[in-house]
Amino acid sequence: MSQSAFLEDRKEFIRQGGGCGSIRCDANSLSGAVSQRACVYCGARVVLNPITDAYHIVHGPIGCASYTWDIRGSLSSGEEIYRNSFSTDLGERDVVFGGAKKLTAAIDELMEKKHPKLIFVYATCIVGVIGDDVEAVCRQAEAKYGIRVIPVQSPGFSGNKSFGYKMACNALMTLLKPHIQSGAAKSGVNILGDYNLAGEMWIIQNYMRELGIEVKSTFTGDASYEKLLRAPTAALNIVQCAGSMVYLAKRMEEEMDIPYIRVSFFGVNDTSATLRTIAHAVGNAETVARAEAFTREQSARVEPLLAPYRERLKDKRAAIFVGGGFKAISLIREFNALGMKPVVVGTQTGRAEEYEVIASLVDDETVVLDDANPAELEYFMKEKKADILVGGVKERPLAYKLGIAFCDHNHERKHALAGYEGVLNFTQEIYESLASPVFSALKTPLFDKEGSSHA
Repeated sequence: MSQSAFLEDRKEFIRQGGGCGSIRCDANSLSGAVSQRACVYCGARVVLNPITDAYHIVHGPIGCASYTWDIRGSLSSGEEIYRNSFSTDLGERDVVFGGAKKLTAAIDELMEKKHPKLIFVYATCIVGVIGDDVEAVCRQAEAKYGIRVIPVQSPGFSGNKSFGYKMACNALMTLLKPHIQSGAAKSGVNILGDYNLAGEMWIIQNYMRELGIEVKSTFTGDASYEKLLRAPTAALNIVQCAGSMVYLAKRMEEEMDIPYIRVSFFGVNDTSATLRTIAHAVGNAETVARAEAFTREQSARVEPLLAPYRERLKDKRAAIFVGGGFKAISLIREFNALGMKPVVVGTQTGRAEEYEVIASLVDDETVVLDDANPAELEYFMKEKKADILVGGVKERPLAYKLGIAFCDHNHERKHALAGYEGVLNFTQEIYESLASPVFSALKTPLFDKEGSSHA
């Protein structure tokens, strides 16, 4: 694997095969690398925005408010206000004289016109520079209106997207702590780290109903203010997106005495193993029996439908670039189950322990990247002759420019990829992308067998 094309300091973030267990990760992006990693504010919005009846005030320039959940695939069974953002629209005058009065006026206006139960106030980069006391403004608003007004300390420059997850989790704990009841009976589960993309939270909740397990609260897909307040009464937290929610799960374990397990609902094997694990953790013999019967039934239903695709997809080469390590791990397992070969694996926010698992799943040829930039992805997809890239909206143009297939596994998609239903959707999309007639229309590939560009 040649690394001569990359910045010297980036080489620590790139490994091959089993050596990826020693990869550098969970660090701020390297200056000048033009990486894919997002800012603190972005991470905080990812976690908090799906709370369907919360109001979100972005204390900063109007541009930051453009990042709303309406550009994503998170669905609601109730309120739709979460699809909007409200902004203080700070300008040059506010930078000089401060924006605290403008924030107070924004909260007053929101209370007069919308009567919210819950408001999150995001401190953006400019607020971190000028030093507005956002926490004091929120405390005054809570005392004045008798509702929760919670500050989110999320200046974009103060870290990276992973740090934004942490700030959002701190805001959630601020919401929950007054509702902790010492010695109260606990039952059921909370689902952490699923954002109801294309209705995936509903799929998981249906599975819980099949097992006879009550879902107390969801973090934060299809969440609401009242549902979140039930979270301290759960007996177990199940964590799907470890990158965004393990921190919250650990705090809830320490402060609410709720244990947690990490799970995955991507892929037949992972989904079945997860349901059995949950049944053993919180259920009785009847619950365990239900889980065993349900997973056998669903596996038997899905496997014959997957068989024709396996024959057609065997030995195809896949590149993966996704947000978290847990998703990358599940995708590797799904591709392995289809007989495909993962040749490039990258994540934005993977953790050291996740890269250890990735190292155990890939062979010595696979390149693994943390916080990759487009130039690196292009280089290795050419070198490894990838047939398809699985990623998000930012990676789609790169795949198409290289003349290879693409599968959207990010937040903008409109079809579920979780659970048994998701396995079928995912496999069908992979096949249809690879079999698209558009590729037969390419008279000259954009790169040859040796990876040289013809562009």
